[in-house]
Amino acid sequence: MAILVFIEHAEGVVKKSSLEAVSYAAAMGDEVIGLAVGSIDEGALKAAGNAGASKVLHVTDEKLEKGIIQAYAQVINQAMESTGAEILVLAKSSLGDPVAARVAAKQGAGFVSNVSDLPDTSNGFKVKRSIYTGKAFANVEIKTDKKILGLKKNAVELKTDGSEATVEKFDVLLSDDSFKVTITSQDKATGEILLPEAELVVSGGRGMKGPENWGMIEELAKTLGAATGCSKPVSDMGWRPHHEHVGQTGVKVSPQLYVAIGISGAIQHLAGVNSSKNIVVINKDPEAPFFAAADYGIVGDAFEVVPKLTEALKAAQN
Repeated sequence: MAILVFIEHAEGVVKKSSLEAVSYAAAMGDEVIGLAVGSIDEGALKAAGNAGASKVLHVTDEKLEKGIIQAYAQVINQAMESTGAEILVLAKSSLGDPVAARVAAKQGAGFVSNVSDLPDTSNGFKVKRSIYTGKAFANVEIKTDKKILGLKKNAVELKTDGSEATVEKFDVLLSDDSFKVTITSQDKATGEILLPEAELVVSGGRGMKGPENWGMIEELAKTLGAATGCSKPVSDMGWRPHHEHVGQTGVKVSPQLYVAIGISGAIQHLAGVNSSKNIVVINKDPEAPFFAAADYGIVGDAFEVVPKLTEALKAAQN
């Protein structure tokens, strides 16, 4: 039985979180079929085979370019029926979650989001998911015939040793009901590396004293090839754009490395970063709460430590 994987992409590149979803599905042992919607080069979709997909269905209807969630759900429903897939895997994301919920309602499927491990099928179908902003895990049994799994970012190792997938055009029938919602405008985050997909993140807090000092945060991030983030007070004061706000009410990240500079570590901020593989904290206050959650900590003035750290990294790269 095939497993269907919804593949997200941006700027002509398949998102890493979607490739992780492909690898996750491949590890379950069945044939993996990807589904991509919208304009993207066929070569980029073929690369999904390296992660474990045997083929990718590609839907290119112009009406889908606007990213209307109801229409995406209709496409996935038709793909599940066409392929006979009883399991849908997709990355947990701002697009994946609402699409999955609509597909689950249509298919009568059990939906579990924030999945962090492969299913246990020794006695039924049970999956482990992250809960309470990463502070605990829950084991959930799905009893429905059809199942939808929203995969947490960085939950599985990305497979890269597969061969190119075949890409097939997939035609769908779209009803007018799917386009009752009209998107009048979109504000997209900008930057060389965007937070939701970043493997490395450098964030600054009020300890930076003002927006005029953010140059050294950006220089460290550029040296590391990292995205930039900030604490909520920083975005509230207008020092940085709101799309860089990391925390419980902002962007939740799960990078391999999170560097927090001049951030005290309020619980709301920690809730957005505690899925990070490694956390480095730089703060002159040795009592800052963030140190309790850090893998590595530097007690010192950021205005002295960060330039030296950046200089050392540049020297190591050369």
